[in-house]
Amino acid sequence: MHILIINFNLNDLSRTQYEEVCDSLAETFAAVPGLISKHWLANEEANTYGGVYLWENRQAMVDYKESELFAAIGANPALVNITATDFEVLAGPSQVTGVAQPA
Repeated sequence: MHILIINFNLNDLSRTQYEEVCDSLAETFAAVPGLISKHWLANEEANTYGGVYLWENRQAMVDYKESELFAAIGANPALVNITATDFEVLAGPSQVTGVAQPA
């Protein structure tokens, strides 16, 4: 499994407006091949938002990062200071702490 963590700040967009956009995009993300889950993040005090994406494998994450959806979100002027960091999941200790491995 792989994890992708994306963070950004909102530019001329309120949290309420942002949440409305998130609600409208949730089904789109649910249909992304290889995506196990996406956790939508918000820290209004720090104006930091983003997501934690859990992928079946690294290739699924790479495919997403090369997709039109990823490019469109990155080009949105309401999202600034975007960072995207990927991590391999360490299977052994993650299983002990409750992360199920895909079949």
